Amino acid sequence: MAIKPTYIKALSQELLAKHGNRFSNDFDANKIAVEEVAVINSKSVRNRVAGAITRKVNRRKVI
Repeated sequence: MAIKPTYIKALSQELLAKHGNRFSNDFDANKIAVEEVAVINSKSVRNRVAGAITRKVNRRKVI
């Protein structure tokens, strides 16, 4: 798996900090939530941000 760019990490951290209760461990639900709370024109960037958020939520539950 490739290393995520800094802007993906920063945006996912910011969205989790502001809207943490809207996200879950479901990628498809997170895609919709990212669309609702952020203006991202690129579908691939939206999906990468949603994936990063999903991974962070899953790691929080494991730890």
